[in-house]
Amino acid sequence: MQMGMHTDTERCVRAVRSKDARFDGWFFTAVLTTGIYCRPSCPVVPPKPQNMVFHPSAAACQQAGFRACKRCRPDTSPGSPEWNQRADLVARAMRLIADGVVDREGVPGLAGRLGYSTRQVERQLLAELGAGPLALARAQRAQTARLLIETTALPMAQIAFAAGFASIRTFNDTVREVFALAPSELRARAPKRQGTSTPGALSLRLPFRAPFNPDNLFGHLAATAVPGVEEWRDGSYRRTLRLPYGHGIVALTPNPDHIACRLTLSDLRDLTVAISRCRRLLDLDADPVAIDDQLRTDPVLAPLVDKAPGRRVPRTVDEAEFAVRAVLGQQVSTAAARTHAARLVTAYGDPVEDPEGGLTHLFPAPEALAALDPGTLAMPRTRRTTFTTLVRALADGDLHLGVESDWPRTRERLLALPGFGPWTVDVIAMRALGDPDAFLPTDLGIRRAARELGLPSTPAALTARAGAWRPWRAYAVQYLWATDSHPINFLPV
Repeated sequence: MQMGMHTDTERCVRAVRSKDARFDGWFFTAVLTTGIYCRPSCPVVPPKPQNMVFHPSAAACQQAGFRACKRCRPDTSPGSPEWNQRADLVARAMRLIADGVVDREGVPGLAGRLGYSTRQVERQLLAELGAGPLALARAQRAQTARLLIETTALPMAQIAFAAGFASIRTFNDTVREVFALAPSELRARAPKRQGTSTPGALSLRLPFRAPFNPDNLFGHLAATAVPGVEEWRDGSYRRTLRLPYGHGIVALTPNPDHIACRLTLSDLRDLTVAISRCRRLLDLDADPVAIDDQLRTDPVLAPLVDKAPGRRVPRTVDEAEFAVRAVLGQQVSTAAARTHAARLVTAYGDPVEDPEGGLTHLFPAPEALAALDPGTLAMPRTRRTTFTTLVRALADGDLHLGVESDWPRTRERLLALPGFGPWTVDVIAMRALGDPDAFLPTDLGIRRAARELGLPSTPAALTARAGAWRPWRAYAVQYLWATDSHPINFLPV
């Protein structure tokens, strides 16, 4: 699979005929005779090849006048893996659109964050995705509206504004155009499920591409959970979320064919952003088949992949938070890092109310941490300097870590900070910036695994050997870490 797959008609036809769910989100099939568009795995009888045209995005299908299929619901398919494995302008723009930037700041705000003109951003998105930023954001609003219509009992007017529409009329027109049903008809057709009418609380399913191995993913999140901000409870990972309009609490539960997501939001306008960040946290838009196939070409990694395929990279819902936690974790145990973070949370985090108990605070914002007295930090002087320099740079805006970050440039900025060596920068690149090729050759766990497997154990030699694993070295790290008995590698009981 690769960029621009929708232009390979023969390959797309084969994928549609085989109903292969692995291709969902890579491209969309528009049917000329019916005027609808589908995901490749749609269960209906495939149309004749001459009646199919292929588009790179749901927004492009909608702009071409096609309606979403009521059977396969293409708007709910996993997102394209392209946007999380690339660092170019289009990929960075797509990550920002998923994070709701166009709805909050408009296209000029999107372009400003990317450092390009509005015209350049629109031209590149249109060339690759067949739709500009407004159309892509509109398709996302329609998906959010459908989710709220089908899973809550909220009034339609409240749903319209929560989904990001400027008016109820625009909301009604868009829903009818995209789904060929009025909002009330969508709600009537929705499966009856046990829901909630409490504003801000809803349950949904987060899809992913199989195979999916939750062990190291949830094991890592649970083992490193900061008390008050995160917890593992009753088979779910729960944490607080700092969001543009307010805050939220999410519970994420692994299931064989989806992740169950239960969200409580102080402001429903944050729904799209919260979903996007949860998907990013769990790396749900990855393409595990492409990743594992590449790693299997190494005879040393092949048995590890075959034993437990589909490992994901545990990421973050807040890039600045993770950078702070990475510094707290320098040269100390997992337990010690949690203790340091918990003290900061109690002293500087914003308190929140958790209806289920257990969670008490949002992780402190950089602005709050920049105001603390360094002498209160129970850590060596050099690491205090590293910590205070980082939070000051984040608070002042001199360093920005976000979904739109330019990976090479951000690495350079981090390496220029005192106390930031290759390990700290690479772990931030892997888990906060989302670089799928980030590698940790100096990590003690990686070096230990390399020795046990007969791989080179010196950083330079291991890096040279890992060249064959590119561009998926961050996933190779997960398989190498998994050879150890550390709690991060096991789904909590």
